[in-house]
Amino acid sequence: MPAADLHLLIEAAREAGKIATRYSGDTAQRWDKPDGAGPVTEADLAVNEMLEQRLPAARPGYGWLSEETEDSDYRLEKERVFIIDPIDGTRSFAEGSRTWAHSLAIAERGEITAAVIYLPRRDLLYAAAKGQGATLNGAKIRVSGVSDLGSSEILAAKPNLDPRHWQQGQVPEFKRVYRPSLAYRMALVGQGRFDGMLTLRPSWEWDIAAGDLIIREAGGICSNRLGNPLRFNNTYPRLDGVVAAGAPIHRALRTLLDPNSAGIHP
Repeated sequence: MPAADLHLLIEAAREAGKIATRYSGDTAQRWDKPDGAGPVTEADLAVNEMLEQRLPAARPGYGWLSEETEDSDYRLEKERVFIIDPIDGTRSFAEGSRTWAHSLAIAERGEITAAVIYLPRRDLLYAAAKGQGATLNGAKIRVSGVSDLGSSEILAAKPNLDPRHWQQGQVPEFKRVYRPSLAYRMALVGQGRFDGMLTLRPSWEWDIAAGDLIIREAGGICSNRLGNPLRFNNTYPRLDGVVAAGAPIHRALRTLLDPNSAGIHP
């Protein structure tokens, strides 16, 4: 089942790329969502419409969770569910950047079993199916083998280096780098291009579902801020941050993080 689902997600992601790239990112119509939930463009909505028609039609027994679809408890009754971000990195898309992605995943009983992160402007397609490894444009990928945190490159937004997040307020030494799409950051860790990533703020499932499987199938560890495995299709579809890396770097980050620094609240 994961292999067949993966093929479906790959074909859908490529179609999403064709739709999104018909729009000029910096001229696409854009709106701000209520309550500071961020921007949305006409491209987000067009991609979401196609995916919401195509994917459930191919798997009518699956539930549906997407950033651009009003949520429903109906998905909680389903053993398998699509978890979709039509465009991750909408601000980048609207600015005309190339670092935005389509993020598509399927969860089975809370665990991601098939996943695709596709950056059409960069011609990068990351994919994974449970038990079958992870690939970039069809070639196998593996997480970084770096084991020394001090010499590592970690993808993280600057607020993650606030001393309040770390034991005794001591921020560890590593090189911080940044990419605007959370899905792309996770894919880059799976690729081994960077040694780890972390986001310590509550994270929507659709931003991280695909990256979770890609990192794990590439030999890495992906957990929440507290070190617990990520579980998906929750009633409130937000998780308590993400820490992802190869085993030594993940262990080092988790040891230094303060477990009492923050928490997730619906």
